[in-house]
Amino acid sequence: MRIGVTLGLLHPGMWRDFAVEADRIGFESLWVPEHLVFTSDIGQSRYPGSADGTPPVSLDAHLFDAPAFLSSIAEATERIRLGTYVYLFGLRHPIIGARAFGTLDVLSGGRAIVGVGAGWLAGEYEALGLDFRTRGRRLDESLRVAKRLWTEPEVDHSGEFYSFRGVHFEPKPVQLPHPPLVAGGESMAALRRAVRLCDGWVSMPHTLESVKPQLDRLNQLLDESGRDRAGFEITVSAFETRGPEELAEWEALGVDRLIVRPYRRTTGAIDALRTFAEEYEVNRD
Repeated sequence: MRIGVTLGLLHPGMWRDFAVEADRIGFESLWVPEHLVFTSDIGQSRYPGSADGTPPVSLDAHLFDAPAFLSSIAEATERIRLGTYVYLFGLRHPIIGARAFGTLDVLSGGRAIVGVGAGWLAGEYEALGLDFRTRGRRLDESLRVAKRLWTEPEVDHSGEFYSFRGVHFEPKPVQLPHPPLVAGGESMAALRRAVRLCDGWVSMPHTLESVKPQLDRLNQLLDESGRDRAGFEITVSAFETRGPEELAEWEALGVDRLIVRPYRRTTGAIDALRTFAEEYEVNRD
């Protein structure tokens, strides 16, 4: 079982030191949350990760360009993989998104994981003059374009949202054929996106019990598509694990990676990280 750790809830001033320690003690991956902006009408958008739809965010939260921040972390770490949880790829032109993650992959020596999602905050799209209702189609087209930019010598594209000709994109990412794409989201549209366009799926926070319906739906879609499960990576956010004995149960469900959050606040987070690593015998090797 691969075990990653999220930077969510930590003060950004702590991210680099936390990442260095997570790398040192053997966590497989590090995941950074991402938004471009928050807007004052945030309460009008339903957040899918809470029972009542209330977003667990503050309008004055500090937001950063996630691939840029991870590139800084890459310089300070050696082996830990660096992922976004999740990046709103459809908010950017796909050439810009592809360049950001291509740069991260090169600077990290091939450690980027491109976690993507369509998003839930309408105001975030509207602030950029984009129609929130098209976010799914926009994301799908962006992912198709990015994969071509990462793998083809010259790209012509004519689609619903983007059109260009004769684009050369160098350098290519280190990972072949490209950095792994993992789709986030709990809707059927998100699960279908994961199966059709991505290399895996990453969940919202779940328990062993609550994730089972989603895994059943995902496995059904994989079967219907004829896609080999062995080439598809399932990552589950498990922020409330009950103990290391759970790991075998997650593996039995077919989960390849857990993202954990062994702290509740910035104060004491590194000590909590070390305690978790010892208890769960975290070792990326």
